[in-house]
Amino acid sequence: MKLEDYFEFLDCDYIRIKGHRIGIDNVLNYYLDGYSPEEIAANFPGLSLDKIYATITYYLHNRPEVDAYLSRLIAWREARYQEWLASEPSPVVKKIREIKAQIKKEQLQN
Repeated sequence: MKLEDYFEFLDCDYIRIKGHRIGIDNVLNYYLDGYSPEEIAANFPGLSLDKIYATITYYLHNRPEVDAYLSRLIAWREARYQEWLASEPSPVVKKIREIKAQIKKEQLQN
């Protein structure tokens, strides 16, 4: 079995662990934060240690490419977050804000 057989390369910006909906970034974020493979496994109970070790090994063998992948993913997520912040709030959020404003107004009047 080749190391790449542990992964699904859905496109250049999405690599997940085969048989799971977990991206390699999820495992690598823990690894890069100093977690051991066993600690990572505790956070992903459905993920076997061999797949965690395969993910770490893949990273170590392809560090420049995977670091670039992780950077693109961070940038993409930040862009989506900024778009969300700039977007019009949902009707539910609007209603909650109205209710909070009304409560605050009533509290000030009393």
